[in-house]
Amino acid sequence: MGRVRVSILGSTGLVGQWIVKLLENHPFIDVVKLSASPGKVGRRYGDAVHWFIPGDIPEYARDIELVSTEPLDHKDVDVVLSALPNEVAGSVESKLLASGINVVSNASPERLSPSVPLINPEVNWNHLEILRSTKGNWLVKNPNCTAAIISMPLKPLQDLIHELHIVTLQSVSGAGYLGLSYLAIDGNVIPFIKGEEEKIDAEINKMLGKQSPGNYEPWGRPIYVTSTRVPVKYGHMAVIHAVLKEPMDRDKVVNALRNFRSLPQEAELPTAPKEPVKVLDRIDAPQPARDLDPMAVSVGRVSVRNNVLRMVVLGDNLVRGAAGITILTLETMKHLKLI
Repeated sequence: MGRVRVSILGSTGLVGQWIVKLLENHPFIDVVKLSASPGKVGRRYGDAVHWFIPGDIPEYARDIELVSTEPLDHKDVDVVLSALPNEVAGSVESKLLASGINVVSNASPERLSPSVPLINPEVNWNHLEILRSTKGNWLVKNPNCTAAIISMPLKPLQDLIHELHIVTLQSVSGAGYLGLSYLAIDGNVIPFIKGEEEKIDAEINKMLGKQSPGNYEPWGRPIYVTSTRVPVKYGHMAVIHAVLKEPMDRDKVVNALRNFRSLPQEAELPTAPKEPVKVLDRIDAPQPARDLDPMAVSVGRVSVRNNVLRMVVLGDNLVRGAAGITILTLETMKHLKLI
């Protein structure tokens, strides 16, 4: 296959907008269909979207007429990229799959299904190999945005870790454009996000585990998570305390993080960051206002005391954690000749 033809579901939402933006002038992915809610079907994308992200609406997308989520509107594409809300994604994606249409999805339904690969390309690209034994079409899932960010610096250290204690500081954009009221978050911190702690635990354990056709063996490490929402627009942070199996020199940890590379970097995939984990030396790093990178994860405050490693992690929840990971997964699949 040469170029990959895709459609985007939920194209007018925050994640959908980022996918539209990131695919402008892509070297081998063509956007041929854009989909939105029933009230917007038939309208031009440029007229229907409330463009919220930086920059202008890409010219290529302005005049595309929005279609429905029904399979008939997507039968002539190679892959559907789903940025639908969790509450509607399950039924829509099931109909597409039943109609023989391939789906890469950002939504949570089926992430923990034994037969569905949950992919963060630098972390577990090899889990995609189970698709070679899949007959017919397939479903691939992105992880939760916070799990996607946290799993990056954990990957090069995973064999050293006995258990994890994590406190997240998640931006309001993670709740969607209309997800959280100004009055609820302004000057406030909310120490609970429904379902988030369970997702981070289970999804990191799946990504760092072993995948085989129809089954996966979790990483098996205890992960204790407290998720909080903070009054920041973009960027999810996590304070991680990892109990190591034995004491380790801080410099070895930093070198392992800085030297981490995986298939997306080796293959020089278009959306892959050259340096997937950036270790910052400033004492006050990382900060969302200063250190947010679209696809790389920033790490600071690295210290080791006895056998406890502390680090603070920052990533872009809308790009690395959602839109960008969708595209990078598709690029990885093309490189592996899975599409």
